[in-house]
Amino acid sequence: MADEQGSLNWRLSAHPITLLTYLTFRIGSLLMYLFGVLFIGNFVLVFILTLLLLSVDFYYLKNIAGRRLVGLRWWNEVNTSTGDSHWVFESAPEGARSDNKTDKRFFWLSMYVAPALWIALAVLAIVRLQNLIWLVTIVIALVLTITNTVAFSRCDKFSQASSFAGSAFLGGGLASGLASNMVGRFFK
Repeated sequence: MADEQGSLNWRLSAHPITLLTYLTFRIGSLLMYLFGVLFIGNFVLVFILTLLLLSVDFYYLKNIAGRRLVGLRWWNEVNTSTGDSHWVFESAPEGARSDNKTDKRFFWLSMYVAPALWIALAVLAIVRLQNLIWLVTIVIALVLTITNTVAFSRCDKFSQASSFAGSAFLGGGLASGLASNMVGRFFK
């Protein structure tokens, strides 16, 4: 039986190289940490390699994979005069967005599973009470993965809300009639 769209088969992806690269960085950081704790034991080496994989995963997900796989991107802007920061969310227009169910499923599944696995590793490290220095790596991993998860979740909600509002105003019906009457009365 042929796999259908939305099943977890990377060959059904619209962007298989992007998907495989994203999953490689995401899984690679977890495996590097586990391999390091179990077999290498050199904290500095494992910390640096895991941190490099986590950093590349954060950047690649935020700037490349998110845009190509689900049409979402986010960033943080800081007002230099006041020091205030705010998050900016960007979503591809409806026509330009890739609606590949496989890409979306892989993206969102790995988006929520990775922080859960890091939390499980944190609990395990605390329960073992052995070499709590390894917990530093886990905390950094949690900060990076949860930041991306929260940001993309907000970005997705923002894009759904703006597409709903756009369709309400542009789709005709009550909103369109109300808007045209208000503009017509304003210019009379």
